[in-house]
Amino acid sequence: MIRFFLFLPLLALLMGLIAPQPAQAQPLRLQITEGVIEPMPFAMPAFVPENSAGSEYSDRLARVVAANLSNTGLFREIPRDAHIARVSSFDASISYSDWRAINVQALITGAVSVSGDRMTVKFRLFDVLSGQQVGEGLQFSGSTQNWRRMAHKISDAVYSRITGEDGYFDSRVVFISESGPRGNRTKRLAIMDQDGENVQFLTDGRALVFAPRFSPNGDRILYTTYETGAPRIALMNTQTGQRQLVGDIPGAQTFSPRFAPDGDALVFSAARGGNTDLYRMSLSSGQISQLTSSPSIATSPSFSPDGRFITFESDRSGTSQIYVMPATGGEAQRISFGQGRYSTPVWSPRGDLIAFTKSHAGRFHIGVMRRDGSEERLLTASFLDEGPTWAPNGRVIMFTREAQGGDPALFSVDITGRNLRRVPTQGPASDPAWGPLLP
Repeated sequence: MIRFFLFLPLLALLMGLIAPQPAQAQPLRLQITEGVIEPMPFAMPAFVPENSAGSEYSDRLARVVAANLSNTGLFREIPRDAHIARVSSFDASISYSDWRAINVQALITGAVSVSGDRMTVKFRLFDVLSGQQVGEGLQFSGSTQNWRRMAHKISDAVYSRITGEDGYFDSRVVFISESGPRGNRTKRLAIMDQDGENVQFLTDGRALVFAPRFSPNGDRILYTTYETGAPRIALMNTQTGQRQLVGDIPGAQTFSPRFAPDGDALVFSAARGGNTDLYRMSLSSGQISQLTSSPSIATSPSFSPDGRFITFESDRSGTSQIYVMPATGGEAQRISFGQGRYSTPVWSPRGDLIAFTKSHAGRFHIGVMRRDGSEERLLTASFLDEGPTWAPNGRVIMFTREAQGGDPALFSVDITGRNLRRVPTQGPASDPAWGPLLP
């Protein structure tokens, strides 16, 4: 049995505007038994508008918070038309009996005020069963253009208090947006919020691009581009859009880059003379060193969170399998030994698991295993599932799914294998890479 607890110590405060105070409340409790979760019922009334300008955002904020929590599969919203009590003032006392009567366990209330292009948002979390507020309320301010980010920050705070884990809602995903006929697709590098909103296109689609990867702090993106006719590695600044080609090796095609945890080093594949090996580069010095030297393919590298190891795929054993080696090169240890072919390994931010793509008996799977290859678990099965990427808290995996004869789409799944859901995008999409929590 795994239990998620509501930890009473407060999170580090959003935007640093309120000092935390200890709370005296009994913990809400969410239980998982043999992988089956009974979602916690919660209520999310519209935020109270504290001035007329705030009315425009009162319902929007609440809807985003409710959607974020519900989409985890850990929470279940009690519909508003079932509410007995009404929240008309942020400071009003809570009628706990009315909320208990409709089976609410967690109540989230909020208020919003707007002055010009600035917004102030407040929220409080209540344990309905114990009849107590959990901690002090939080308040933070920002531009009205960033109202969705405020809702994501509230979602992260609520999620963290109830589960004891970091949230992942205030984060972004970079991916490949596809358009046009299947035989002549335009593929553009794009970025969006983790819930599919606020899409921005980063390339114009004139060159084929694939395999984007965020830097550890989200300020840069590595990806592979065919703009010169052969695959090369591009580095883009997410704030300015400035880009440059990096990692060039004479006579080689370079691709599949990924950042090291320090944000300076990167590891990538280079194909030259019939071999495909892994190389490491320092962005600050430009120095490149070769990590593997084998008459086989080595690609899809990923650093461990502590930067000490790299996991990658190679066919040196005859079929594509997963290996782990020191980040500076050296002997590689094979860790995948199940039936089928393994590819696209990526280390969890927690460091305990490696996610991968597996193909066997005509089916593709997203799976996870321990860093030594033990405890392999398959989370999905489909005509084509591939390319896993981790949420910042290591709880959720996003990947590409393509039905037979259909278009690629983005999906996510919990590491328990539950809560498989499609991530909304404006059209066909592939190659997701989840970024860190925004500062």
